Amino acid sequence: MAEVTVVDYGLGNIRAFLHIYNRLNIAASVATTPEQVADARRLILPGVGAFDWAMAQLARSGMRAALDHAVLEMKRPVLGVCVGMQMMASSSEEGNLAGLGWIDATVRRFDERTLAGKPLPHMGWNDVHTGSLVSLFKGMSAPRYYFLHSYYFAPNDPLDARATADYGGEFAAAVGRGNIYGTQFHPEKSHRWGVELLRNFAECE
Repeated sequence: MAEVTVVDYGLGNIRAFLHIYNRLNIAASVATTPEQVADARRLILPGVGAFDWAMAQLARSGMRAALDHAVLEMKRPVLGVCVGMQMMASSSEEGNLAGLGWIDATVRRFDERTLAGKPLPHMGWNDVHTGSLVSLFKGMSAPRYYFLHSYYFAPNDPLDARATADYGGEFAAAVGRGNIYGTQFHPEKSHRWGVELLRNFAECE
C-alpha cells in the first residue's frame, strides 16, 4: 500500500509530488475515485487557482464524501497545499461556495492598505517561522518556502495557525488540527525544505 496518496480532482501539481516521493523511495499513488481515497493511508489535497473553481472541481470528481469520511471519521492524516489548504476552511472571500469546513476558518484577501506597496499576488520565497508544528518541520532550521497567493487562511482559533510568515503582517503559513495539516506555500516547489516536509508528512500518524 502507498504511504501517501495524492488526490487528483483536476487541479494541482500531481506529478511534482509523485516525483519527489519517487526520489525519496516512498510509495505514492494517485486517487481519482472514492474507493482509492478510502484505501489511502495519508492524503495530499493539492490546489491551484480560485477557491470556487477548486470546490466545484472537487464536487464534480465524486470524491468529496469519501474525503470527509477518511479525514473526519477515519482520522487519516491529510495535507492541504495552497488552495488545497484554503479549501479546508469554512468559506473564502474569494468566492461564494462553502469550503470543506474541516477547520473553523475564513480565507481572506490580503489588505492592500497594509502591504506598504508590496505587490499581489505574494509570489516567491519567504521565511517560515515553524512554531509548534514539529511533525511537519522536524529537523529543519530556518526553512524558506515558495508562495503564490493573494488570499490567506485565517483560523478562528489562533492555535490552529501552527507556522507563520510575514507579508505586510504575519499570516498563517501552515495550519494543523489533529490529523489535518495545511501549507499555504508549495512544498513541491521549495527544493530541499519542501522535500523534507513531504518526507515528514509521509511519517505522520
